[in-house]
Amino acid sequence: MATYTYEALNNAGKSQKGTIEASSSEEAIKRIKEQGYYPTTVREQKGGQKQPKAEEPAKKKRRGGGFSLGGVSQKQLTLFTRQLSTLQDAGLPLLRSLQILEEQLKPGKLKSVLQDVCDEVEGGSSLSDAMSKHPKAFDRLYVKMVAAGEVGGVLDIILQRLSEFMEKSQRLKRKIKGAMLYPVVVVVVAVGIVLFIMIYIIPQFSKIFADFGVNMPALTKFLINTSNWLGGVQPGQTVPGAVYIVASPFVIYTLLKLARKAAPGRMVTDTALLLLPVFGSLTRKSVIAKFTRTLGTLINAGVPILDAIAITRDTSGNYIFERALDGVHDSIKEGETFAEPLRKSKVCDSIVVNMIDVGEETGDMDTMLMKVADNYDEEVDVAVNSLVKLIEPMLVVFLGGVVGTIVVAMFLPMIEIINSLSSGGKK
Repeated sequence: MATYTYEALNNAGKSQKGTIEASSSEEAIKRIKEQGYYPTTVREQKGGQKQPKAEEPAKKKRRGGGFSLGGVSQKQLTLFTRQLSTLQDAGLPLLRSLQILEEQLKPGKLKSVLQDVCDEVEGGSSLSDAMSKHPKAFDRLYVKMVAAGEVGGVLDIILQRLSEFMEKSQRLKRKIKGAMLYPVVVVVVAVGIVLFIMIYIIPQFSKIFADFGVNMPALTKFLINTSNWLGGVQPGQTVPGAVYIVASPFVIYTLLKLARKAAPGRMVTDTALLLLPVFGSLTRKSVIAKFTRTLGTLINAGVPILDAIAITRDTSGNYIFERALDGVHDSIKEGETFAEPLRKSKVCDSIVVNMIDVGEETGDMDTMLMKVADNYDEEVDVAVNSLVKLIEPMLVVFLGGVVGTIVVAMFLPMIEIINSLSSGGKK
């Protein structure tokens, strides 16, 4: 019989720590559940676990050259997870697998982090504990799933599921970013061309009209005044208006980032985003796809339900859904259902709530959540394609209107000049 230390949640959702004797980790988990607890961490006590502390100076010396700037990209982390899963499935020892992957990496943040992780694992720490010391590289979701794999003795399977989850999440992000790339490029180029016309071409026409003393229409006057403001030649103007036009996207982005650092700012911006006519529906579907896939993956990995909901809440990326999942967390902690508080929050369609309700009744929650995620992934794909098809003609009409307005504003005075020259020639 071995002694296992554990951390668990009781029925009230409070953390409990203790030790238990069992012949295996599976038996330890079973006995802890029989006591009415939800185990989050179960680890065998080892007498020599503290001995590696004497090697800490050597480990620090090894890590000294690992300093690097920048962060760990999701693409890089996904590839690492897939490779680690393959090596574990092949039967290689964990430390050897980590060392192989660390050695083949180019110098960077992930290589530096893996050096630390290798040292911690070599010193007797678990992989999840070692990774938890680097939250910027391995988030809570990642660490909890690895911990669940260690407890259940199925680390290779958990890593495979984790890599699949990350690949699907990345695929969804790439679809949205790829679809938005074309409209953004068109708008940037169009704004650049219009600014060039307004700053350099319109003033030339303005000089011609002034030389001929033409009585300009209101539209032409407005366009010339706008051109002067953009070029910074208005009386008393110190900063060209074009600077404001170019800087405004960056200023708005910075203000939004600052606003989202506080809960009221996140509430306002996320609510406004969900209420937008077309983008709101797309945002809602992508958040539902993300949170159902995250929760389904965690439950399937064996992470306790309360812990899984807390992690999903913190990684949902939307304040409104965070509050809804808070209600779900409290409901389950009090022994109630998952579906009812989600239905009351009205953040999800009825089909999502009904499928989760069925999953609760059948005990097949993770499968139902993954089906919801797959369904909404497809809906997001369709919505993105539809949005691109809608944006293209709207851009054409808008840009055509802008260019047409400039042409009409410039040719109205030209017609008057031509008429005056024609009448002068006849005399």
